[in-house]
Amino acid sequence: MEGGIPEADISAFRECLGLSRKNPYVLRLAFSAGIGGLLFGYDTGVISGALLYIRDDFKDVDRKTWLQEAIVSTALAGAIVGASVGGWMNDRFGRKVSILVADALFFIGAVIMAAAPSAAVLIVGRIFVGLGVGMASMASPLYISEASPTRVRGALVSLNSFLITGGQFLSYLINLAFTKAPGTWRWMLGVAALPAVIQIVLMFFLPESPRWLYRKGRGDEGEIILRKIYQPEDVEAEIYALKESVALELKEAESTGNISIVTLFKTKSVRRGLYAGMGLQIFQQFVGINTVMYYSPTIVQLAGFASNQTALLLSLITAGLNAFGSILSIYFIDKTGRKKLALISLCGVVLSLILLTVTFRQTETHSPFISKVESYHFNNGTCPGYGKAVDQSQWDCMKCLKASPECGFCADGSDKLLPGACLAMNDNTKNECHDGQRAWYTRGCPSKFGWLALVGLGLYIIFFSPGMGTVPWVVNSEIYPLRYRGICGGIASTTVWVSNLIVTQTFLTLTEAIGTAWTFMLFGCVAVVAIVFVLICVPETKGVPMEEVEEMLNQRAMHLRFWEKESAARKGNGGV
Repeated sequence: MEGGIPEADISAFRECLGLSRKNPYVLRLAFSAGIGGLLFGYDTGVISGALLYIRDDFKDVDRKTWLQEAIVSTALAGAIVGASVGGWMNDRFGRKVSILVADALFFIGAVIMAAAPSAAVLIVGRIFVGLGVGMASMASPLYISEASPTRVRGALVSLNSFLITGGQFLSYLINLAFTKAPGTWRWMLGVAALPAVIQIVLMFFLPESPRWLYRKGRGDEGEIILRKIYQPEDVEAEIYALKESVALELKEAESTGNISIVTLFKTKSVRRGLYAGMGLQIFQQFVGINTVMYYSPTIVQLAGFASNQTALLLSLITAGLNAFGSILSIYFIDKTGRKKLALISLCGVVLSLILLTVTFRQTETHSPFISKVESYHFNNGTCPGYGKAVDQSQWDCMKCLKASPECGFCADGSDKLLPGACLAMNDNTKNECHDGQRAWYTRGCPSKFGWLALVGLGLYIIFFSPGMGTVPWVVNSEIYPLRYRGICGGIASTTVWVSNLIVTQTFLTLTEAIGTAWTFMLFGCVAVVAIVFVLICVPETKGVPMEEVEEMLNQRAMHLRFWEKESAARKGNGGV
């Protein structure tokens, strides 16, 4: 049947690899469209490193946490609008046009950011980039899904996730490359225009999605493309199934009229598909992944590594693990199944977040004390709060940093864990501290537990990336009927960006209000809830044709007896 996935095993992964020699045309389609994922990933990663240097150039940004959050999150606000408009645009003008518009917006945004004379103009550029990323985040996987042979569709959609993580890894490499260049962050953000230009050129030479063409009555064009995608022995059956599916969709469209939100939620299979698809996207964000990716260097500094370059270098390891996890997902998504992979992923995420919580709690409660002698030794003055303190003997590094955004900690030159100085934060003090071969801390404190935080971050990424990093996108690309796929994909993408915005906009504020440790504990509690949600509400779509997915959703809203196989459960009446 059209859009179905035959029972997958290891041969599906091998077949995906074999496409490079058997049918390179399919891989060219997937990689060209997947550059949209690369843009998505690049933006996620590049701002985390650029932010370290933006703070140095714009002092207001350094002192105001809300301004740092605004620079990151305005792109997400733009992505919400981009994803919302993208759903309509995908259905109205096609997947290819949507990708091209996304690239144009991304290019404009990158140029504005690179030339920004102030934080306000930088934020405008971030909005343009967000609009483009929002459109690309749904158009790219949708195009790949509809232009892929059914047997390897899951693996090729996972390729989009791999390119997202590859973009993040690339962004950290570029961040490191420009740390010593004049203009640092301007180059980091400006280079982002290059992938957009490359994709514009490539997409001009690629066709529209064959399924969209059939839906718009351009079957002859769609048939030509399908004959390039499928082997000769499979193509006739695929063309017949697609024609039959589109005919049913059009017949239903005539009887129901225009699509509206009311129509979507009145259609049982679509409503339940949206619950599962949107739920996965919400939990993907609320377990904290994009706080790790957007603020990775900042988190490394919170763990006790002071240098910007060191923070970027260690964050590069995190990005590399993320890309490696995406490669694993290409192998496992059609072998293990979507649901099982998500559950394994979430269980690992919970354990990793527990480790991070314990580690950061130890870091916060065992920071070096403040030396009165050291603090008054510096010519440029002590931290005002420390100078006015009644009992200075109770002050440690963490209390110094929390006393005021105007305070920093200068570690002891011989041993960072020995008492250091609590000083007023300015360029003179920072330079005087560095002149004494000391480390200057403004985000976190020196700690003997810092390496454990890096282990926790690494484990978090390794568990998250192959499962929850990929599964929500794959499920959302195949769980909706063809007629509703564009608008439902837009709703799901809007959901992920709204969730991303909420988490990203509140992360630094949460770490200041309740501490880094309890912030990660909060993410861990959400991950536990996500496990229950996946067990009960998410169907397994591995090896299930799309028409049967629709039937499965019609029969059963929640799979409460999750220990039973869903094929057996559907024979009973246990739906809720």
